[in-house]
Amino acid sequence: GKILGKHKGYPYYTVGQRKGLEIAVGHPLYVLEIRKEKNEIVLGTKNELLKSELKVNNIILSKYMQISDPIKVTTKVRYRNQGSLSEIKQKGDIIEVKFDSPVSAITPGQSAVFYEGEDLVGGGVIM
Repeated sequence: GKILGKHKGYPYYTVGQRKGLEIAVGHPLYVLEIRKEKNEIVLGTKNELLKSELKVNNIILSKYMQISDPIKVTTKVRYRNQGSLSEIKQKGDIIEVKFDSPVSAITPGQSAVFYEGEDLVGGGVIM
């Protein structure tokens, strides 16, 4: 909750970034959150990057018309990412994702894509 210094502007950073922060506090810091409206970059430890859940909007489903009951899927949140086992459930225009194990550096505005085996279930934009 304290100010550590000034930055070059939020477009130069991404969630999970460690290098180029130009801050020395005696231990590694990572970008945890980017608050565009306030031009703030929130830093923290590697463990603080881990999240157990996320929400997705702008949903596009391909295997099902809708997801009435929770289903087990593999969720990918980064390009070339193996994905992580999770459970998804749809609530209106939002899909809630609960990971079996915490996932690092989930980035709002990026895509989350859901698979059942090799079958594409759908995806959306991380909120």
